[in-house]
Amino acid sequence: MRSTAGNSTGRAGTVRQARTLRHLVAGKWRNGGGDDVVDLNPARPRETVATGRLATDPDLDEAVAAARDASPRWAATPPHARGRVLDRAAEVIDAHAEQWGEELAWEEGKTRAEGIGEVRRAAEIFHYYAGEGSRPVGEVFASPRPGEQIHVIHRPVGVVAVVTPFNFPIAIPAWKIAPALAYGNTVVWKPAGLVPLLAMRLAEALVEAGLPDGVLSMLIGDGDLGGRLVEHPGVDAVTFTGSTSVGRGLIAACGRLARPVQTEMGGKNAAVVLADADLDLAVGEVLAGAFRSTGQKCTATSRLIVQEHVADEFLDRLTKRAAALNVGDPLDETTDMGPVVSVQARDAIQRAVDAAAARPGVGILTGGRHYDDDRMGGAFVQPTVVELTGEDPLWREELFGPVLAVRRAVDIAEALALADDSDFGLSAALFTDDLRAVTAAMDQMDVGVLHINSETAGADPHVPFGGVKHSAYGPKEQGRAAREFFTRTKTVYLRSSGGPTL
Repeated sequence: MRSTAGNSTGRAGTVRQARTLRHLVAGKWRNGGGDDVVDLNPARPRETVATGRLATDPDLDEAVAAARDASPRWAATPPHARGRVLDRAAEVIDAHAEQWGEELAWEEGKTRAEGIGEVRRAAEIFHYYAGEGSRPVGEVFASPRPGEQIHVIHRPVGVVAVVTPFNFPIAIPAWKIAPALAYGNTVVWKPAGLVPLLAMRLAEALVEAGLPDGVLSMLIGDGDLGGRLVEHPGVDAVTFTGSTSVGRGLIAACGRLARPVQTEMGGKNAAVVLADADLDLAVGEVLAGAFRSTGQKCTATSRLIVQEHVADEFLDRLTKRAAALNVGDPLDETTDMGPVVSVQARDAIQRAVDAAAARPGVGILTGGRHYDDDRMGGAFVQPTVVELTGEDPLWREELFGPVLAVRRAVDIAEALALADDSDFGLSAALFTDDLRAVTAAMDQMDVGVLHINSETAGADPHVPFGGVKHSAYGPKEQGRAAREFFTRTKTVYLRSSGGPTL
């Protein structure tokens, strides 16, 4: 946990009071009984955002027991009634978008505009899943026997453990919790320890919306508590977003328990710029994909392949715009890019860049240095573009920060091959107006999400989201795809008692 304290100064020099963190357990708000939690502002790590105490094992046991007790009643609640709760939660979230968006920027490091946008996206997700009661709940198949129908219906899984990351502290929880609740499941949620305040805000919205006691519990805890939640005997399924290393551990644990698991893990997403691309468009989109949200997105653009014919011009434009980004306090309206989530993350990213710069065949085109001004105490990383002439760890390893690795390609075939040269397979982008290249990318690129002439980041709530290869395991998220994980099918052979017999 982040561990130093002090008063916080917000926008326009106003002093912000540190918030008090609480857990939601069995419908009741309570203080934790574990170690202290001190949530810090990554732009000024001596400033405190919120304080509290970690949840304990008895809290976890009580939360799971409450979820099991509430599960039959919530599953029996008509989908339209469940949807009304989600709609009210969406309205609460949207009404607090300005306040909570600022708190998000203060706590996690996104710019204020990005924070407000993320809160509004969470509201949009809840509105979408509120409509599940008006969508088909199953299928009817013809039977080979007269007088009979075959129905396939969807039933809730039961108690779902939700484990979420720091980088989208309200949107990612929303796209797990909203469908889980919409399909009649109960939830025990452990958010990332770096962003407990926004987790508490989302839980507050659901309580205010009238969610029955026990249907959702939220526990602020460390990684060990998350592991115990995942393996708790009262849990029926697990959904996780986070690092590949942690995700593999959860997959293994759930395999031993024969427990359904859904994971979204790492990404090393490539953007490909071909010679015929609209370079103005491509520069803007690659810039946004690499440096928006300080590169702390699983879908961020972290690799770039540029066709040789336009590489010099494109990289000149890109590096000039990257160097001109205003990096600073995320609550300042003029800031383009805020800090990464912590000083520890900053230092890990800087070490990787410094190590790359010392290797042959690596050139820093812009950035790559420590700040030596008043930003040096915060978790700020320069927007960095690094050109590689061949194989390098920067091409393989996810840094989760504003670092873009670049390679050149002679032709379309080499460009697509380089883009696909990764253990990850979450997202990719292709910039071209060549229909043959688009078709080749659709056929050949092994990713879960492919953008044509737009940045690698972006996920709409009504369509499936998720990766392949080492980026994901289990059913996709969002849209109707979420139903594959959050429900179980039951096949019903339906014949009236007076119907024909075999």
